[in-house]
Amino acid sequence: MKRSRLYIAFVLAITSIFSYSPSMAQRTEKPPLHGKHWMAITGKPLAATAGANLFQQGGNAVDAACAMLAATCTMWDVLSWGGETQALIYHPKHKKVIAINALGVAPTGATVDFFKSKGYEFPPEYGPLAAVTPGTPGGLCYMLAQYGTKSLAEVLAPALEMAAGYPIDAQTANSIERGKNRIKEWPYSKRVFLVHEGEEREAPEAGEIFVQEDLLQTLSKMVQAEKQALVEGKDRKAAIMAASDRFYRGDIADEFVRGSREQGGLITKEDLANWHPIEEEPLHINYKGIDVYKLQEWTQGPALLQSLQMLKNFDLQAMGYNSAPYIHTLYQVMNLAFADRDFYYGDPYFQPKAPMKGLLSEVYAKTRVQEIDAQRNNRQVAPGNPYPFEGKTNPYEALLQQRKAQYAPSTEMEKNFVPTHDAMPSTAALHEASAQHLTSLATDSAYMDRLWRGTTTVEAADAEGWIVSITPSGGWLPACIAGNTGIGMSQRLQSFVLDSLINPFNVVAPGKRPRVTLTPSLALKNGEPYLSFAVQGGDTQDQNLLQFFLNMVEFGMTPQQASEAPNVNSNQLWLSLGGTQIDDRRPRAGSMLLDKRTSQEVIKRLKTMGYNIQLAERTSGPINAIYFDQKHGTLWGGSSNNGEDYGIGW
Repeated sequence: MKRSRLYIAFVLAITSIFSYSPSMAQRTEKPPLHGKHWMAITGKPLAATAGANLFQQGGNAVDAACAMLAATCTMWDVLSWGGETQALIYHPKHKKVIAINALGVAPTGATVDFFKSKGYEFPPEYGPLAAVTPGTPGGLCYMLAQYGTKSLAEVLAPALEMAAGYPIDAQTANSIERGKNRIKEWPYSKRVFLVHEGEEREAPEAGEIFVQEDLLQTLSKMVQAEKQALVEGKDRKAAIMAASDRFYRGDIADEFVRGSREQGGLITKEDLANWHPIEEEPLHINYKGIDVYKLQEWTQGPALLQSLQMLKNFDLQAMGYNSAPYIHTLYQVMNLAFADRDFYYGDPYFQPKAPMKGLLSEVYAKTRVQEIDAQRNNRQVAPGNPYPFEGKTNPYEALLQQRKAQYAPSTEMEKNFVPTHDAMPSTAALHEASAQHLTSLATDSAYMDRLWRGTTTVEAADAEGWIVSITPSGGWLPACIAGNTGIGMSQRLQSFVLDSLINPFNVVAPGKRPRVTLTPSLALKNGEPYLSFAVQGGDTQDQNLLQFFLNMVEFGMTPQQASEAPNVNSNQLWLSLGGTQIDDRRPRAGSMLLDKRTSQEVIKRLKTMGYNIQLAERTSGPINAIYFDQKHGTLWGGSSNNGEDYGIGW
C-alpha cells in the first residue's frame, strides 16, 4: 500500500491547481421529479405515461414497470420485443433484492467453428445470425406473474393500443430512415418499417400514425392465451404464464422460427421451448454504509462493484470533483475493473465458473490499486489474478501470458470518436475542440456507435416499497423481424467471443448466454431503499453509473444534478458490440472522452499523463434514477437531459 499512500499525497498536493468545481452540475436543464405515492421513469414520454396509467389503476411498481417495458418495446426505443430483459426488484415484504435473468441463449448451431467458417472473428452484429432467443416476453410475464398484481391484458393494454397505431416520434422515425438500406435486406422488416417505399423518404414521418398489425396480432394472441387459461379455471399466475407458453411453445413460436430460418437464422423450435427466465441472487458490496446490488457476471454489473471496492482506498472528496487527479483515478480504476470483466465474466450456468468471490474481495481490490501510477496512464492494464483470494490456483496463468503477448492494447492515438447514438455534438463544440488543438470529434463514429449502442431503462417505485430497475435491450433498429410476428430479433449474439484468449468464460456455445453490458442497479441504506438507477450506452454503462453514484454519495448532488453531470469515458477496454474483426473491438489505450466544459488546466494536466483527449457535449447515455428520501418519506426522480427519457411522479 506504500504506492497508494504516495498517490493520495500526490493528488492532495495538486488538487487545488487542477480542481473542477461541481457547481457546473448544480444548474439542471430538467427539473427534478418529486412524488409521494409512485414514480415512473423510462426512455419515451408515452411509455412513462403507460406506467403512470398502471399506477393510477392501483397497480404496484412491478405492474407499472412491465407496462413501460411493453410500451418501449412497441415503440422501438432502441430495443424491441425480441430482445432481452435484465431486472432487479426490491421486495418490501421480504426486505430482499431479487434478480431476474431474462437473457436469451445462443441457438442450436451457433458454434465457434460455424462463425469462423464464415470469416468472422466475432459473431455478426446484424441480421438473423446475430440473434439469441427472445427473452423479454418471458421475462415480462414472469415478473408480472410473480410480483405484480394486474393481469397481462391490463399491463399490455397501452402496448396493444400503440401497436394498433401511435404517432411515431422523430427519433425513431429518423432512425428507420437512416437504416433503410439494411432494412431492405429483410422482407418482413421492409414491410413494417418502410411505409413509403419508393419515395425519397421511405420511413414514417414524425407524428405519422405508425401501425404494426403483425405485432398487434402477436400481443393479442398472448392476451387471448391468458383469458383462455382463466376460463379453464387457472389462477392469475398460471394464466399469465400460459401467455408466455404460447409465445415460446405455441403458434407464435412456430411463426417466429419459420421467419427466422427463412432469412438464414439458426433458432429452432426446441431452442425456444427449452428457454426460461431465471430468478437468481444478485451480487452486492457495501460502500460507506450503502449496499449496492448488481446482476451476476453474465452482465458487466460486477465491474461497478469492483470499482467501488478499489475506490475505498482513495479520498475522493479531497481530490475534488472532476479534478485531474479524480479523473485519472476513475480512469485507472475503471480500466482495472474492465480488464477483469473482459477476461473473467461469462454465463454462470456454464463451466468454467468465474472467480467472483475473489474479484469482489476488498483485499484483491487493494492489490489492484497498487498497480496505479499516480502520474501516468497504464497503457498495459491486464486482468488480475483473483483466484488466491478465494483459496484457489489460477488455471489460466499460461493463457493470460499468451493473451498479453497476442492482444496487447492498441498503441494508436490518432483515432477519434464521438457518441453518435441519436445525438451529435453541436457545431460550436466541434469548433471549440478545433480551437483547443484537440483531436477532431467528427470521425470514427462507427467506433462510438458500437460503444454506445442500444438499450433503454425502466425505473419504477411505489409507496408500499416495491422498486424495479430494468435495463432491457436487443432488437434495435435496423432490426430483422422474424416472419409475420412483428418481433424484431435480438442482436446480442455478437457479445460472445470466438477466441478463448480474449475470454475463456464467454466463448459462444449453443444454449449459453453471452456476457452483456446491460446493468440495472439498486442500493439500500440502513437496510431500506436508497437508490434505483440505470443507463443506456453499451460498454459505458457502468462507467456512467459509477460516476452517477459517486456524484450523489461523495459530492451530495440530487438525482437530477447527478444524471446531468459531466462524465469521463474510458475506451481502454474490449468492446462488447459491433464489428466482426479483432481490430474493431481492441482496447484503445489512453483514449478518453471528456465533457466540453472541462477546464483547459485539467485537460493540459491529463494530456501530460498520457491521455488522448476528446471533448463532446454528451458524455453519458441517458441516466434514469429514483432516490428514496428516508428523512421525508418521499421519492425523488432524475432523468438525463440528453435524450427522450421521461418521468412522471405523484
